[in-house]
Amino acid sequence: MREGRQLLSIIDAAYDRRSWHGTNLRGSIRGLTAREAAWRPAPGRHNIWELVVHAAYWKYVALRRLTGAARGSFPLKGSNWFTRGGAVRERPWHDDVALLDAMHQRLRQAVARLSAADLGRTPAGSTVSNVALLSGVAAHDLYHAGQIQLLKRLQRSSRRR
Repeated sequence: MREGRQLLSIIDAAYDRRSWHGTNLRGSIRGLTAREAAWRPAPGRHNIWELVVHAAYWKYVALRRLTGAARGSFPLKGSNWFTRGGAVRERPWHDDVALLDAMHQRLRQAVARLSAADLGRTPAGSTVSNVALLSGVAAHDLYHAGQIQLLKRLQRSSRRR
C-alpha cells in the first residue's frame, strides 16, 4: 500500500526523521532542559513545554478519529492546552516528552494498519478524510516545530540583554 507508506514517511519527517526542510518537532526539543521548556516570552503566552503537550494531545485526537476510540482516554485531564512550567523539574518535562513520543508511536501504528480504502474515508464526526487528517498531523507538527525554534531564539536573545 504505497499511499500508507507515503503518509507514514510524511508524518515521520515532520516528527523525528531526517528531512530536507530542517528541524522537525522532535528535533526542535532535543536537549532542552525543563527550565528552557518552561520559559515564556511574555505573560499569558505558551511555552515550549505547553506546545509539546498540545502536540501530543492532537496526535491522540487524530488517533481517536482514526480508530473510533472513545473520548477521555488521553493520559492527562483536560484538552487542547495544558498549563506547564509552574514547578520546573526535569522528571515531569521528560515525562511529557515521553507522552509525545508515545502518542506519535500509537498514531503511527494505527496509520500502518490502514488500508487504501480507509485512507479515503471520512471518520464519523469528522469533516475531513483520513488522508487530510494525517497530512494535517504532519503540518501541525511542523508548525509547532517552527514556533519552538523561534521561542528558543527569543529565549537566547533575552538572556543576552
